Amino acid sequence: MNNQAVSSFENVNQSESVAIVGAGICGLCTALALNQKGFRVSLFERDVPPPSGDPDQAFFEWTRRGAAQFRHPHAFLGLMCSVLEEKYPDLLEDFFSAGARKVAFKDMIPPHLSSTYQPEPGDEKIWVLMCRRATMETVLRRYVERIPNIEINNKSYITNLEIQHKDGQNTATGLRITDRQDNNLESVRDFDLIIDATGRSSKFHQWLAAKDIEINEQRDDAEIVYYTRHYKLKQGIDEPSRHQEDPSMGDLGYMKYGVFPGDAGHFALIICLPLAETELRKTIKTGGGFDSVCRTIPGLLPWIGSDKSDATTEPFGIGQIHAVWRDYLDQGQPQILNFFAVGDSHARTNPLYGRGCSTATLHAHILADVLNETRDPFARAIRFSEETTNKIRPIFDASLREDKNGIRKSAELIHGKSQKEKWSFKQWLGKSFGDALGAAAKETITVQRGIAKTVNLLENPGDFLKDPKIRRTVFLYMLRGRRKNQGVQRPRGLERDEMLEHIASLG
Repeated sequence: MNNQAVSSFENVNQSESVAIVGAGICGLCTALALNQKGFRVSLFERDVPPPSGDPDQAFFEWTRRGAAQFRHPHAFLGLMCSVLEEKYPDLLEDFFSAGARKVAFKDMIPPHLSSTYQPEPGDEKIWVLMCRRATMETVLRRYVERIPNIEINNKSYITNLEIQHKDGQNTATGLRITDRQDNNLESVRDFDLIIDATGRSSKFHQWLAAKDIEINEQRDDAEIVYYTRHYKLKQGIDEPSRHQEDPSMGDLGYMKYGVFPGDAGHFALIICLPLAETELRKTIKTGGGFDSVCRTIPGLLPWIGSDKSDATTEPFGIGQIHAVWRDYLDQGQPQILNFFAVGDSHARTNPLYGRGCSTATLHAHILADVLNETRDPFARAIRFSEETTNKIRPIFDASLREDKNGIRKSAELIHGKSQKEKWSFKQWLGKSFGDALGAAAKETITVQRGIAKTVNLLENPGDFLKDPKIRRTVFLYMLRGRRKNQGVQRPRGLERDEMLEHIASLG
């Protein structure tokens, strides 16, 4: 299709009215993607807009009940950063102006490897944008507000989906809207297309079920909870190096931890625990307990020593962490036409991996492309499902495997046995390979680059292992033995029994 034809078709798209429910990062990015294809978009958001002031006001004062993870750490991975560079360079500049920072692949390489680093094609796409979620969302929201063909409605909330049932087919026709100031004031507004971007709090599948439209759902519990506390570096204190001898992010087996630098000297620290670690969970719910646990980890001391930073929040947690996949086709046939779910409303992964914003942006542009290709409702539903399965499902499956591995490892540790005697040769080989891969990633740029591409969603999970050079490197590490490879990976910190003794001493 030539440019003239594309332009003509995009103008035709303006005749279709589109409602996006949810004006978080997913909803805003979906609006941008559709706007680029010529669609007129109405966004509905139940929460109030961000305050008019600076990023600190957005972080501390903005009430965002619709985003449970609003004050937890966020990052835009390489996939999303590439989309911003290609399609919205002026938006990217707005992020930088607000204090966001770019962490490029060369910045991720530790000093002991930096002298051997030689840039390769594609390295320029391996980078992460980091700042507080409140800053990200405020900048994105204000950017979208300036676009004429996008309307944002914060004065009402959606209470149901309007469906027309004809000749055995369900079709979405509009939304039932309730005024925020007067709950008795309801109306129905018709739209040609309805998009659910409300994320983990979505009620659409419940509304559909009430209309006898059952959406097949896969749901798996990650069996973890993680806690966040925010800090700000003291005046005159420089941000610690990302490449100190002891890492600021790591896995002690029974507990994962990590520092997420933000904007203007702010940073967040997370502690992730299995649900079964009841004593540790109880301790880190308090500010004193959280800091005491963190100060047993050498890699965190440069950040949260009493002379380094001040806490700006109390610890707060997020639980009910599930991997969720919803299938809107039944035996290959659409359950409902002119309705689409994007981002977490369709496919939700463990937020600990930081993939949500980036997969949502990918999903938004998949939908925009599909809607621009054809106006046939059946073709749109089937094509969107196919593209979602092809491009989002591999990310979902990889995240789910990581969840299952984490559940298994924590169970083995908590019960005080490794269950080695029950391993088959295939299981032992898999564990040996995983240990070798982790060690090689810390000591070779080649493997580190391959893993970085997977982490940043620049290729399908595990594709880097098709590279003969990487496979050969990992095999050579396997020959060193598991003990040595495990020693390379584990950061310094208390063993589980020592940590339990430490928190018991706190009284």
